[in-house]
Amino acid sequence: MKMILTIIFRLTVSCIIAGTIMGATFVFTNKAKKANEHAREEKVMYALLGYGEDQEPDEGMALHEIFRYIVSDGVSQSIGYLLPAGHHGEDGGFVFVQLSLEGDFVSKTDIPLSEEKAREQDDRDNAVQTALGSSQIARFVDQVMVVTEDGSRQAYLLSGKFPGYKTNISIILALDPAYSIIGFEVMEHEEDPGLGAEIEQDYFKNQFKRKPLERIKQLKVVKEPLPDEYYNALEGKMELAAAEQIMLQYSDNDIYAITGSTISSDAVTSGIRGMTKKIAYRLDTLEKVLEAQQIGVPF
Repeated sequence: MKMILTIIFRLTVSCIIAGTIMGATFVFTNKAKKANEHAREEKVMYALLGYGEDQEPDEGMALHEIFRYIVSDGVSQSIGYLLPAGHHGEDGGFVFVQLSLEGDFVSKTDIPLSEEKAREQDDRDNAVQTALGSSQIARFVDQVMVVTEDGSRQAYLLSGKFPGYKTNISIILALDPAYSIIGFEVMEHEEDPGLGAEIEQDYFKNQFKRKPLERIKQLKVVKEPLPDEYYNALEGKMELAAAEQIMLQYSDNDIYAITGSTISSDAVTSGIRGMTKKIAYRLDTLEKVLEAQQIGVPF
C-alpha cells in the first residue's frame, strides 16, 4: 500500500511539473507567435502604403485604430465604436460612441484607456465593459485603421476573412479616403498550388488597384483570357509610363479570372467587394454622427 501511494505521489508531482513546463512554454511561444504575426501585418500595411524596408514613413504619419463592438442590453442591440478622442495633436484618451442599428446616435462614454492598453484586447474589452456597467454586454467584432499625415486622412487599412475554395482566405486591404482600392495582400489561404494559390500573384492582385467605390459595388469575375499587354503591365514587365496607360485603359474592366480557378478568383472579388461596401457605409455613418454631436477625433 505504501509503495502504491509513493508511486501515485511521484506521478502526481511529475504531472504537475510537466503541466507547469508545458503551460509556461505555451505562454512564451504564444506571445512570440502573436509578436511575429503583428510584425508581419505591420510590414504588409506599410508596404501597401508605399513604404519599403529602405524607406521610413514620414514623420507626420500616424495610425489611428477604430474598434467596433456589438452592444446588447438583453432586449436590443446597438453598435459601439471605441475611438481615440481629441483633435489632431491632442491626447484626449478614448471615447465609446454607440449608434442604433439604423445609424442614429445613442450615447457617448469616455473611456480611461491608454493607447498601449487599447492595443491589448483583454485590457480594451475590460475597460469598455467597466464603463458600460453590468446592464450592457459589449462584444468586440473588428477594427479598422485610419492613416493620417499631419492630421489629413490618407488611407484606411482593414483585415478581412472570407470563404475560399477550401478554407478561409485572409487579407489586408488598403483603401484611400474615397474608398478606392490602393491594394491588398493575401495573408493566409489554402488554395491549390498553381491554381487558386495564384491569388497571391501581382497579375491578379493588381487588377483591383484604383477601382473606385461605385465600380467595386458592381465588380465581378469574367472567364476570359487575360490580355498579354495587361498581364505585362500588372506584373511590372514594361516601362512605368506605358504600364500606367494600359492600366488606365483596363481600369473599368471586371476581374479576369485565374485560369482554372474561377472559384478562388470569385471568392477574393466577392470578399473585397463586401469588405469595401461595408466599411464605406459604416465609416460614413459614423462620421455623420461625430459631426452632428461635435465629437472630436484626430482624423
